[in-house]
Amino acid sequence: MAISTAAAKAKGRDLQKKARDMFLRLYPTLTGDDVKSCAMGSTGADIQLSTEAKRLIPFDIECKRRAKIALVYEALIQARRSNDRTPLLVMQADRKRPLAVMYLDDFEALLSKLS
Repeated sequence: MAISTAAAKAKGRDLQKKARDMFLRLYPTLTGDDVKSCAMGSTGADIQLSTEAKRLIPFDIECKRRAKIALVYEALIQARRSNDRTPLLVMQADRKRPLAVMYLDDFEALLSKLS
């Protein structure tokens, strides 16, 4: 059963807000004006950062919420060998740069330790 365009956009917006909220928690000096979830379909990164936020957050943030990435989850589950270690998936498509993928809460914990 195909999901409607409106429902798909709503799911995408929810993921963007989740990412935005995580950065606002990690960097309490930043406000909602510093870290913004962009409108669906706009050009550029999904999370817009102010100059101050860019100084603290060294990432351009793109959010994707799609059913076709289910295999990534299976690989992350396979990477989790024990509960005391953080799973990290390294993946690469043909003629593309390798990617490092981890769960958002694990990424938040890593950034929290670094800040």
